[in-house]
Amino acid sequence: MTTANSTAGARGKRGGAAGTTAAGRLAALGRAELTLLVRNRTALLMALLMPLVMVFAAQGSLERIDPEKSGMSIAEASMTAGIGMVLILVVHVNLVSAYTARREELVLKRLRTGEVTDREILAGTALPAVGIALAQCALLVVAGVAAMDLGAPARADLLLAGIALGVVVCVALAAVTSAFTRTVESAQITTMPMFLISLGGSGLLVPLSVMPPTMERICEILPLTGVMTLVRAGWLGGVDSRDLTVAAVGALVWTAVSVFAVQRWFRWEPRR
Repeated sequence: MTTANSTAGARGKRGGAAGTTAAGRLAALGRAELTLLVRNRTALLMALLMPLVMVFAAQGSLERIDPEKSGMSIAEASMTAGIGMVLILVVHVNLVSAYTARREELVLKRLRTGEVTDREILAGTALPAVGIALAQCALLVVAGVAAMDLGAPARADLLLAGIALGVVVCVALAAVTSAFTRTVESAQITTMPMFLISLGGSGLLVPLSVMPPTMERICEILPLTGVMTLVRAGWLGGVDSRDLTVAAVGALVWTAVSVFAVQRWFRWEPRR
């Protein structure tokens, strides 16, 4: 009888586990990660305030560069740059620290012993950062339209596509970067190349059209260049079909490369 009861109990547990859904597991992981993010005051302030600070800092830099040579006003350039700042700082930088911390604390290893899939673990960990980033992008668009007279997005579909691709690329590259990040503290160093390259070469502060032709062609292949081209075209318009095609192809290629890199190099156990 005891054996029969034990077997029935085990079947009940397995049945209960099997009854959970991917959405439910993602929601549980997202809630847990959000709790940890709220408790980490430094990470929370970085996610909420740093992009806004960088937008104001970008305005000063753009005044010296004179983005009007590329057909954009300072307000237009700074607000679209703000979306890029959000993607880099809130999604990429924040998630490199999160993935590294969960790996070193053996959280990822323990999660893999359950029914949660690898993709669900990565996506669930990223949910709070992605949610904050999307909310901030929406606020930037509303602020640009309401307070800076930029007008409604010319192509909302391109704007949403650019932001969505940017989120996927930044999440995937954050997972890859965490594989080469030994500690949470060293994440400040390992995230710097992506931050600086995107800031200077993906059109956030310096429009590609004002660069020398050779440098412009090199910068077109950077991870966030295609994303920023789609964002700019979606909000402001004025981008020809060839540039849109190049931007879309570049963003999709980087998405595929990033996902492959995660499958190949992401580390689930602590670095020793």
